[in-house]
Amino acid sequence: MTEMDPGTLITLVTIIISGLGMVIGAITPAIVEGRAVEKALDSIARQPDSAGDLRTTLLIAMALLESTAIYVLLVQLILLFANPLLDRFF
Repeated sequence: MTEMDPGTLITLVTIIISGLGMVIGAITPAIVEGRAVEKALDSIARQPDSAGDLRTTLLIAMALLESTAIYVLLVQLILLFANPLLDRFF
């Protein structure tokens, strides 16, 4: 097995970690959003009169939950295409 250039090794590790980060960063908000929708629909089923207020609150909560997935994507894209580790160590 040949020796790997340190820059190539950091790039390879960054790609693997970014892939795992994208998977975790997509699954976690999806699970939390599903739970939020489940609770909201359960509340609407129990009290149909409060459906308007619950819908508004749910939409705001869903936007905030989705923003975490967007932040994860942003960090992963920075690590992939503008890797600050390469500039710092090499």
